[in-house]
Amino acid sequence: YAAAAAPVRPDHSKVPGVVIAHSPKSSRIFLGSAGIAALPDGTYLAKHDEFGPGSSEKVRAVSCVYRSTDRGRTWEQISRINGLFWGSIFYHRGAVYVLGTTAGHRKGHGIIRRSTDGGRTWTEPTDGSSGLLFPDISYHTAPTPVIVHQGRIWRAMEDEKGGERWGAMFRAFMLSAPEDADLLQASNWTASNALARDETWLGGRFGGWLEGNAVVDPQGRIVNILRVDFRDVPEKAAIVRISADGRTATFDPERDFIDFPGGCKKFVIRPDPRGGRYWTIANAILPAHAGNNVERVRNAAVLMSSTDLRTWTPHHKVIYHPNVKHHGFQYVDWLFEGEDLIVVSRTACDDGLGGADNQHNSNYLTFHRVTDFRRHTQDRVAVAGP
Repeated sequence: YAAAAAPVRPDHSKVPGVVIAHSPKSSRIFLGSAGIAALPDGTYLAKHDEFGPGSSEKVRAVSCVYRSTDRGRTWEQISRINGLFWGSIFYHRGAVYVLGTTAGHRKGHGIIRRSTDGGRTWTEPTDGSSGLLFPDISYHTAPTPVIVHQGRIWRAMEDEKGGERWGAMFRAFMLSAPEDADLLQASNWTASNALARDETWLGGRFGGWLEGNAVVDPQGRIVNILRVDFRDVPEKAAIVRISADGRTATFDPERDFIDFPGGCKKFVIRPDPRGGRYWTIANAILPAHAGNNVERVRNAAVLMSSTDLRTWTPHHKVIYHPNVKHHGFQYVDWLFEGEDLIVVSRTACDDGLGGADNQHNSNYLTFHRVTDFRRHTQDRVAVAGP
């Protein structure tokens, strides 16, 4: 008789960083929404969700949480959350939280869940007292910062009530709550007005905004810095201003679109704990890849900084592959850890099983460390532009 063929195993040798999770394209389940949190005892938590035609994203999405106790060298899965999509994972006052939606486009409630055992088990958001923030549907977000400022916790979000098409549908708003409040109690949260796009902005080439970052600007005010669907270079981001009470969002299209390499893709902005500078890792387009679809050039994750949130300098290629079509290091989430950055990436890369479906439909969640990141302050990386 013929011996059974040995199962084909993935080959992770060409994948940059540490592989946390892998899903071959044959599964038709792709790994999205990379997120990272650090606990006071030094434990790291990382997460992704599942999207694509093989997933349940359009009904009740699934996210997985992983744990590392050796500074990111090895990882183990500790939970699988049924009913979480696009979530940020963060530590706050003795507990871990995830804030996102229950499902994908047009299907998701806005929700928050809490874990008091390090991410192993999670509360179930069934009503307004257990984490169901919005009982209606059509909410959207991504793993973007959750910050504390002037006694409140802040998180940018979008609804999908601005139209029928991707991009046009997104309306940007800010959520906030007292930092010492029960975050599972929906009544403790305040939502600003939701700002819809204006199709006439950017010379009629403004496709929409999404995946906003809650950031404290140099004047100590809360702003929401958003990815902008503008498919040309220089890429753009938008700075929406938020009132001190969190109730009012305003935008001036004449002054608050900024040039931002990688701004057509999702990014995370955080202020340097030493002060004086903001940092991000974004999918800036390198000159060799100019001319491709701006929104799908995700093959370089570039460390950038700014002193004022308006003028950004690309410093260093954190991850790069010359192939644009099937390689992406995107939706990067990261935290400061002393002199380093700890980073997770939604990664599309070679796996010995046919690789990623494409650069967007990623087959990995990976961990990376940028050591002594501030040494790059004087370095420069050329990016595409006029």
